[in-house]
Amino acid sequence: MLEFAWPAALLLAPLPWIVRWLLPPAERPARALHIGFMPRLKRLQADQEPLGRTTRNAAPLILIWLLLLCALARPQLLGAPLPPLSSGRDMMLAIDLSASMDTRDLQLEGATSDRLSVVKHWLSEFVAQRSGDRLGLILFGSKAYVQSPLTYDLDSVSLWLSEAFIGLAGRDTAIGDAIGLAIKRLSAQPANSRVLLLVTDGANTAGGMSPIQAARVAAKEHIRIFTVGVGAQASGQGDLLSILEGDADPASDLDEASLQEIAQLTGGAYFRVSDEASLAQMLERIEQLEPSQRADRSSREAQPLYPWPLAAALLLSALWSSRPMRRRLHA
Repeated sequence: MLEFAWPAALLLAPLPWIVRWLLPPAERPARALHIGFMPRLKRLQADQEPLGRTTRNAAPLILIWLLLLCALARPQLLGAPLPPLSSGRDMMLAIDLSASMDTRDLQLEGATSDRLSVVKHWLSEFVAQRSGDRLGLILFGSKAYVQSPLTYDLDSVSLWLSEAFIGLAGRDTAIGDAIGLAIKRLSAQPANSRVLLLVTDGANTAGGMSPIQAARVAAKEHIRIFTVGVGAQASGQGDLLSILEGDADPASDLDEASLQEIAQLTGGAYFRVSDEASLAQMLERIEQLEPSQRADRSSREAQPLYPWPLAAALLLSALWSSRPMRRRLHA
């Protein structure tokens, strides 16, 4: 596709005519011989000179000017879209799939829903807004697995997230292993910012690495961890099974102290998601702390074409300037 990088330069097309109209005529040097009827003779010759001849004489100059304007506007041939620049963030999402994520104590679009469904819903919106960032997905339960490596393909990350289900990685909670796996993926990337978003509703009950130990390693690798605790507050409405079991707070197993320490050690932040209001505040706060890289238009490979009209203008100028010289040689 052909386009001009500086199309505003074409607005200079009438400039020569404007300058000629505004400036006074150039004064000619006085001649030694004065003829009284010479002005009348010149006017007579001008009246008899055909208009077409004047237009033909000016046509090469007009063409040269238009070619120079075309070169100044920088025509370019656009090729295929270039891949996004790796100037955004490398962000891993670690999602808890343990058995407790099946607890129905949160609201989703006005209806009671399980925690994992709510997490999927708001994370799908979050992923869609991270234009310019590379995202990866870690699913953890008793063990941690990389479901998606770091990629610019945000649609695929959303798809793999939507297909996750309770118990896919086991029914326990290996928070430390999830952080360790994220460190392994992020530390090898030369990104400007490395971020881990850890979402869980419980405490570390499995794995070979403690969450605090993993957080210290992440801090050395300059990885910021944002921890998200999921579950209704003590005053919220728990599901019937939790109430019958005597657990007034369905999220009582949530180890908030450890999640807060993880965030503090790595320079991140801790968020508690218990309803739609706290969810909206969390998303807004994360966007402030780790803004996504948004581009107004996608970049394309551009092949400059301005040398062609510029070369044509120079060639015509050389031919035009050589005309008086040829006349003098033939005289």
